[in-house]
Amino acid sequence: MAKNKSSKGSRNAKEDREERENRSAAEEKREQEKHRDERIEETGQATLGNIHLITIIGEVEGHDNLGGNAKTTKYEHILPQLAAIEDSREIDGLLVLLNTMGGDVEAGLAIAEMIASLSKPTVSLVLGGSHSIGVPIATSTDYSFIVPTGTMVIHPVRMNGMVIGAPQTFDYFKQMQDRITGFVCSHCGVSRKRMEEMMMATGILTKDMGTILVGREAVDEGLIDEVGGIKEAMAKLRFLMKGGV
Repeated sequence: MAKNKSSKGSRNAKEDREERENRSAAEEKREQEKHRDERIEETGQATLGNIHLITIIGEVEGHDNLGGNAKTTKYEHILPQLAAIEDSREIDGLLVLLNTMGGDVEAGLAIAEMIASLSKPTVSLVLGGSHSIGVPIATSTDYSFIVPTGTMVIHPVRMNGMVIGAPQTFDYFKQMQDRITGFVCSHCGVSRKRMEEMMMATGILTKDMGTILVGREAVDEGLIDEVGGIKEAMAKLRFLMKGGV
């Protein structure tokens, strides 16, 4: 009889321990999900297993803070995270989602150069649009996708605010334009001549010069690799992570 009581007590203790462990695991899972949701809300980033997700949205913010009502991507958030991805043993690939109007040239190029220099497989997906300095970011990955309704606007460098009307100013503009053109053409299938033609095209943009490419047009020009959505982008990234080319 005493043996049965002892056995019953042992089972109860074991069940209590398992219940506590399950409760603890559930609480830990809820805490992780809460942390992930907060991280997505604050920085637009998330880790999906061994894949890290970064979003480039709104305007790429440079050295000056934009208005509180503006949707922005802050390069001071993105650059350290990219360095952490390179150093992480748990992350094997990077997916970049883009829906950006462009923004600061220096900040955009810095992000593009960091993505291009990662040793881990990278894939980008253009959703609503990837305009202006968003073009180098979209082309900086190992493989790129654009949804059928996604757009890309290619135009020359411009500057807001006071500009000194001197030859050196125009030389600086040309130098900056050459940096962007050189980067894009070295990371996609567009020739430098064709890139400059699209930048300087007139009659397409109202009161401006440049070219709008929609979905398949961006692929046909050689700017983007393939038309597709999140399913195709994730499948391609997993393929590259397994050593595919």
